[in-house]
Amino acid sequence: MIGLGFYFIHVFENQRTILMKKTFFLWLIVIPMALPAQTAKIKIDIDRTIGEIDPKIYGVFMEPIEFDPKRFGSNDTIIHNTLYGTLYDPASPLADENGFKKNFIEAAKELKITNMRWPGGNYVAGYNWQDGIGPKDQRPVRRELAWGAIDNNQVGTDEWVQLNKAMGSENVVCINLGTGNINDARYWVEYCNSPKGTYYADLRKKYGHEKPYNINYWCLGNEVDGEPWIMGYKNAEDYCKIAKEAAKVMRYTDNKIKFIANGSSNYDNTGKWVDWNWKIINELRNVADYISIHRYWDYSDDYYVYIGQRAMDLEEKINVTAYQIAIVKTMYRLNKPIYLSVDEWAPFGKGLVPVLAVAQYFNSFIRHADVVKMANYTLFTSLLGNDKVKGTFKTPLFHTFKLFSNNCLGNSVDAFVSCDTFNTSDCKGIPYLDVTSVYVKESKTLLINVVNRHKDKSISTEIISNSGSFSGKALTSEVNCDDIHAEFTFDKQQQYIPVTKEVPVRGKTMTYSFPAHSFVQIRVKIEN
Repeated sequence: MIGLGFYFIHVFENQRTILMKKTFFLWLIVIPMALPAQTAKIKIDIDRTIGEIDPKIYGVFMEPIEFDPKRFGSNDTIIHNTLYGTLYDPASPLADENGFKKNFIEAAKELKITNMRWPGGNYVAGYNWQDGIGPKDQRPVRRELAWGAIDNNQVGTDEWVQLNKAMGSENVVCINLGTGNINDARYWVEYCNSPKGTYYADLRKKYGHEKPYNINYWCLGNEVDGEPWIMGYKNAEDYCKIAKEAAKVMRYTDNKIKFIANGSSNYDNTGKWVDWNWKIINELRNVADYISIHRYWDYSDDYYVYIGQRAMDLEEKINVTAYQIAIVKTMYRLNKPIYLSVDEWAPFGKGLVPVLAVAQYFNSFIRHADVVKMANYTLFTSLLGNDKVKGTFKTPLFHTFKLFSNNCLGNSVDAFVSCDTFNTSDCKGIPYLDVTSVYVKESKTLLINVVNRHKDKSISTEIISNSGSFSGKALTSEVNCDDIHAEFTFDKQQQYIPVTKEVPVRGKTMTYSFPAHSFVQIRVKIEN
């Protein structure tokens, strides 16, 4: 939508005649009271490959977080749990044979979710995995310390695996390196991955699961650098010691598994997160297949701080950590790859603006496709809107996620952008257009993902192919809302479906006007 506004006109000091003034003001009255579109240029070269996009960037994260409104100063009396009652509810008419709601399972399939990280999160730092196996009526009830809940352990290892199987996604298990020890980790791998003939493998068989789960991806703890909030905080030196030893006994149990080591999650103005990552990457270079970073998109009442400055912060966290990995690999002549896993990410806020942040997250992952090879959105259950009376529904968040996860698979290719910029208190020269491009060689399809960060103005853009010509017509899908802060509702769900239209192309060029505060994905065939 083009926002309303006023033209600011520079009037020459030497105004010549009263007639000129009258003509000038008449012109102001006649024209539409809308802000003029800016102009921009995007140049794309499908021969300049950044990296292959790993489907694992379309993953989710899940943990049982219980929100008691009283803890947050609210008068609301309803306690909400992100897992129990929301996703897992055997008494629900929507439940499958394992107790998980089929509306979420079907949503995961539609989104083509590739992996789910579980069981936490802060939750895992106080979790004993053995509480969550065996007959459900015999599982212990514990006080869960991270979120202040009572945990009946009805969803444990076998149930998480069943959920992932139903979704068609891969398991990513996070072990407890907060209050846990290396034997806990070792036996968990044995329970999940060992064939029958050992104690924990036979226990799995006893509980009805004869075949090993063969879980490949294991996180070596969660946010252990989070001194203010995490149970079992460790400094970098102590974390590296226990992570090495845990990885050792876990790989002795199954030598095919891969590890995600804890990079930074605790950020302040001292820059200690950089020191943390240096230490972790150096010390765990022969252990870790991935270094994780967590970055949430903090809310701000200032639109441009939220939509632009937060995006630059994310780029900084990825760029710095990627450079550190590259330096360590060069220093030690490492041949093995070390990738980045952004295994917790999400924006705070409501309405359309956080959806534009989600599109920018994915743009950042695609822009760094050479190093970002896994990502997990927080939380899986928030990908659907929920009306307490009418049920779940698909929001612009769902549709934006789907445009990326269903279409953006292939090679991330170079996109040069020339457009106007804006400044915030901490960042200068932020481009109004955030752009990535993806080339799918098999179908000769180019995808162009564009977020127009401008709050009020559309941006007319010339799109140029530097290698190959566009063919046929381009198809655009637009996610937008008139009120960018309005909460999504069940009754308006049909309005949230992306608006599609065809756009003509002219050889190597096409022109498109990206509406204010919008995400647009363009799909077009290209002949090289």
